[in-house]
Amino acid sequence: MPANPTWRDIVESARADAPDQVAFTFLGSASEGDIACTYRELSDAARAIAAHLVAAGLAGERAVLLYPPGPDYVRALLGCLYAGVTAVPVYAPRPNASYARIEQVLASADAAVLLSSQRTLDTLATTEWGRPIAARARWLATDAIDAADAHAWTETPLDAGTLAVLQFTSGSTGTPKGVMLEHRHLVTNSRMIQRAMDCTPADVGVIWLPPYHDMGLIGGLLQPMYTRCPVWLMSPYTFLQRPLRWLDVMTRVGGSISSAPNFAYELCASRVRPDQLAALDLSAWRLAANGAEPVRADTLRRFADAFAPAGFRASAFFPCYGMAETTLYVSGATPGAGARVLAAERASLGQGQVRAAAPDAADALPLVSSGRPDPDTRVVIVDADSGAPLPAGAIGEILVQGETVAAGYWRRPADSATTFDARIDGEPGSWLRTGDLGALVDGELYVTGRIKEMIIVRGANHYPHDIEATLADLPDGQRPRGAAAFALDAGDGEGLGLVVELDRHQLAADPAPLAAAIRDAVAREHQLQIVRLAFVRPGGIPRTSSGKTQRRLARERLLAGELALASPPANDFELEGSLA
Repeated sequence: MPANPTWRDIVESARADAPDQVAFTFLGSASEGDIACTYRELSDAARAIAAHLVAAGLAGERAVLLYPPGPDYVRALLGCLYAGVTAVPVYAPRPNASYARIEQVLASADAAVLLSSQRTLDTLATTEWGRPIAARARWLATDAIDAADAHAWTETPLDAGTLAVLQFTSGSTGTPKGVMLEHRHLVTNSRMIQRAMDCTPADVGVIWLPPYHDMGLIGGLLQPMYTRCPVWLMSPYTFLQRPLRWLDVMTRVGGSISSAPNFAYELCASRVRPDQLAALDLSAWRLAANGAEPVRADTLRRFADAFAPAGFRASAFFPCYGMAETTLYVSGATPGAGARVLAAERASLGQGQVRAAAPDAADALPLVSSGRPDPDTRVVIVDADSGAPLPAGAIGEILVQGETVAAGYWRRPADSATTFDARIDGEPGSWLRTGDLGALVDGELYVTGRIKEMIIVRGANHYPHDIEATLADLPDGQRPRGAAAFALDAGDGEGLGLVVELDRHQLAADPAPLAAAIRDAVAREHQLQIVRLAFVRPGGIPRTSSGKTQRRLARERLLAGELALASPPANDFELEGSLA
């Protein structure tokens, strides 16, 4: 294998060494059964798809991957990586949902081709989006390509610096940003994860995370190929319909490694019944990674207590930290040591310091460590305004430097310079501004909050201005004056809070139809349900002197009961979160 391999080198090496080893098995339905794929089959499929892409003159172009989770997605992804085509993963909308985001990503990526299954393309052709999307890029059904066409494949020029993936942020207003990941980023971060988690080919992975997000794509699909660890893949919809199906599969296959956001552990702990618990065996689970959203000490305790009778050990917990802009992994716990929890003084946190509380403190706040940064990654804490480095224990913005920091945002030089080119006096090179707040204590990273206003629900990122824009697109009569979207504590993780400013003519109307229309629009466009919805009078949303919405202040005033709620008081709707 070359000294600086591409992802094609990784898969071809596995094919040469162990052609008949199963790379992944996709959990199928009762009627279809499971679908296993060896490295030989994976390589043949990738070669065949790559041959078609190259013959079509698409090498060096971008290809949007529009697939539900499944084998076709994995084959198409690798076909792009073999051909030198940049893969742009997106999620396939549910039936009758909008394809607006697909069109926006096609435009933002300047994609030349849309790859999907024949069934998905046939469905798309029947929608109102078929014609405008077809006008942007050609369509190719990869499941119609015969694996026997692999003989037509010849190696195209490729190196570690070739752009491999554009990881687009969530968005619905035409402003999504594509994180540029090169082959070297994928390989290096996979090596870091293998080292951090002590992964070996003897492990068995189980992953249900969406394959178009960084945690599912890098941690769930690519890293197991790097390690040559067999992995069982589930659709995220399977998990959302019945969360304990995840643990059923862990039991069935003897899963030793699995990763999920905090909310997934909370769901399982809150829903398991004694009869279900009796059927589980989690004794082989040696590493339970928890990342992509704030890790909660209470959740870890509840899950460990709930599933100890099934053989789960609290020492398996592996809290970790990362993001798409760093490919994925930045820091993590020590395998087998479990989570490190620091009982912090609340008063000190408010003053920008992480200090251990007295043993008898009644109001201590438990903070879960995200472990130590990888040896090949540097993490510093700086003052968010001045950029000056802060001492240990001080809370500031988390900056990251290392080989797996992405190459920037696709064709967005100003945003790239702001985010990826931070400078620190006395320190060489560029640093990534994460937008996250945290502190380093005894070399461990504690993430305490976010400067940026990203809303993370069940591991997926949502920009508040995208959600607010959805309300601005409501029909006349339902369109409010404005809105402020922000994250709220939903008990099992973060949820969506929304303050909506009414027009004067809406004040006297029954609020229920408008609330239903807002809930429907947000669920349809963002697959989110609102934890709390408050209607306020005209001028009720706080804004800067230049008219910018002050979302953080709106959130604080809502929680403090200081907003000018529209009458009647029942207009303040408390709504349960949803898995949709």
